[in-house]
Amino acid sequence: MQIKAIAYLGIGSTAPLEWLKYGTDVLGMMPARAIPGMGWGFPGVPRAASEQTGIAADGSVFLKMDDRQWRIAVHPHAKNGALLYIGMEFEGPEAYAQGLHELQHAGIAVTYGTEAEAGARAVTALARIQDPCGLVIELFYGHTCDYNFQSPYIEHQFVAGSLGFGHLNLFLTKQAECFHFYTEVLGFRLTDYIKFGPASSLQFLRCNARHHSLAMVDLGGVTGIQHLLVEVTDIDAVGRTLDRAKKAGFNVVSAMGRHRNDRMLSFYMRGPGGFDVEVGCDGRLVDESWRANEFCEGDVWGHDGIVDALQNAVKEMMQQQ
Repeated sequence: MQIKAIAYLGIGSTAPLEWLKYGTDVLGMMPARAIPGMGWGFPGVPRAASEQTGIAADGSVFLKMDDRQWRIAVHPHAKNGALLYIGMEFEGPEAYAQGLHELQHAGIAVTYGTEAEAGARAVTALARIQDPCGLVIELFYGHTCDYNFQSPYIEHQFVAGSLGFGHLNLFLTKQAECFHFYTEVLGFRLTDYIKFGPASSLQFLRCNARHHSLAMVDLGGVTGIQHLLVEVTDIDAVGRTLDRAKKAGFNVVSAMGRHRNDRMLSFYMRGPGGFDVEVGCDGRLVDESWRANEFCEGDVWGHDGIVDALQNAVKEMMQQQ
């Protein structure tokens, strides 16, 4: 089985409109030009500006960062920052059918989405499974391209496309089982890892040329998002995002720095979801000649505060449970 990319995320929030403001004013995304599931009318006829709010009737917010109709959805939810679903993409109908067949053969429960459910994600076909920690994974093929991404900031662009939305770093309570599930069942590959002690390591997994699309670690019996990354095209875009974050009052939990393993030049801030958001550029791309390795230093330089941010995130998540 070969997952092509982690294409989209669904996040729960007690205040989705805060995400709309954060996603546009700070991160430089734009509201979805049409809500998934809504008709577009005649091709080439633009929707009225009043319809391009990115806000659905139920209060959900959809954010766009490239040619895809949307990448991040934020739904009204009692638990702020809940990870509601992860959208994983197959190349096409044949790969989708073969993948679901393999999952069922392996004893994984697969729930097929209806046509309306697929439409609500702006995809052609949709199925759902759960990982060993109970996280919902939506498997799909075919996506709606509506093009015309325009950031509020001139020339601000994201590195997404076939590489997916960015990357996701998860706290998991069943890391060994999840590692087997994501690698042996879903076909992710281990890029590298860093040990935090004899019984704990942060594992970086890839499904395409991006150094990692998913990372996982067990640091205290909690499951959820530790951070998500969105990648931009250059250092100026990173720096300007940092300026906007500070001006808007968001807590910068890790200073600018460059990671050792994926070479990402980035900073981290606490977003409105109660987890950290990394914004970076220059992420490493790898090919099939890459071999998994352990690395011993987290950063080439900078990222002051990143360890404290990791520990604080664990404490906060444990208090919420």
